[in-house]
Amino acid sequence: MFEIATTQKMRPDPAAFWVELVGDIDGAGLDEQELVDQLEAMERLTCAAAAAKARLTADLHSRRLVREARAGVPAQRRGRAVAHEVALARHESPHEGRQHTALALALVHDLPETLAALGRGEINEYRAQILARESPDLCRADRGLLDATLGPRLAGMGNREVMVSARRLAYQLDTAAAEHRAARARTRRRVTARGLPDSMARISAEVLAEDAVVAMDCLREYADLRRAIGDDRTRDQIIADELVARLCRPALAGTRGVEVQLVMNADMLLDDDTTPAHLVGHGPIPAGIARKLLADADGKVLIRRLYAHPDDNSLVAMDSKGILFPRALRRLLFARDGETCRTPWCDAPARHGDHVTPRHRGGRSTLDGGQGLCEACNYAKEAPGWRHHTQSQWPQRHTVQITTPTGHTHQSQAPPLPVRPNTRVLTCEIYRPMPQLDLAS
Repeated sequence: MFEIATTQKMRPDPAAFWVELVGDIDGAGLDEQELVDQLEAMERLTCAAAAAKARLTADLHSRRLVREARAGVPAQRRGRAVAHEVALARHESPHEGRQHTALALALVHDLPETLAALGRGEINEYRAQILARESPDLCRADRGLLDATLGPRLAGMGNREVMVSARRLAYQLDTAAAEHRAARARTRRRVTARGLPDSMARISAEVLAEDAVVAMDCLREYADLRRAIGDDRTRDQIIADELVARLCRPALAGTRGVEVQLVMNADMLLDDDTTPAHLVGHGPIPAGIARKLLADADGKVLIRRLYAHPDDNSLVAMDSKGILFPRALRRLLFARDGETCRTPWCDAPARHGDHVTPRHRGGRSTLDGGQGLCEACNYAKEAPGWRHHTQSQWPQRHTVQITTPTGHTHQSQAPPLPVRPNTRVLTCEIYRPMPQLDLAS
């Protein structure tokens, strides 16, 4: 053991150069713009390092397979310990080591465009992992097609956008398998509880996506109403308390309509169309599951026709002259921008439909003049030095330029509708009976 340890110490440390290169970097003598530039440079270096680690890991795995084959190790046991070595080298658990090894093999052998984007610093390791995680059941040819389609477009995508895009395309490439997995998953409905520190516990439920959307919308609406009448609890506290209260008391008399929005094109109603539908508040679902959801819907079903532009699939819009965004315009705004914040890389839920340019600076209450942001980003853009400016006019894809106080600019572009271009879009609002809100309790 002493000889091995001594030998290891005598070897040149491969990390010493990199640690020495970046370990002493600080912000002394830099202005604010240069500080942001350094942060961006360090992040790109981190991403490039993740790509290099993936290539090194895959190389280690392939060499170990060759060496163990020559040593007569059975094929099913070759390379098993590589993940443990990777975990030790990365100071991670064996489970994390297996995850990193699997990601490295997927990137090197099946997802070269994603690996290239990671090496250029356009995406981070987590987003590469999302894309790999959403496509493990595809054959190598289909996985390569997914990679070639999404890889060049990953720059600027947030975590959820990567997940939704990869999942939607994976559903299209292997529709039968996707519907089989979805149907099988829907049989695994369950509720579990797990104890947490400080006298807390977590209740987790695996339920149908459409039921989850309805339940969360109902709880959020209740929380907003309670806050509006002066409840001093936080929104999350109200939702948690009301969930427990509803589970512990019998259903109240009376029902009301609660909607589930399912975005499809007209062809999706036919059995031969495999384009995934889009469940608002959740994401893509296989076309067969969407058709079954419509067929099983009990209650009132409304179909509202929207239109996708034939070139870039953007949403046809309407204008309003009011100061505030009316309900119909807000619905169109969130249908165009999706469920997440429009700020690049922000995956927080979009809660504010507000003016791109503030009203007091001449902003207009139109679809082109509005955007969906999370609360934090909407408040941040009001801080000194921030500027949001619409760079497009319908029928172009809605684009907003964000200028930060340090002068850096970022582009925010509305996502395309989740259907093929040049098709009529149907927004199906499925109403389900739900208990009446009890505001007196």
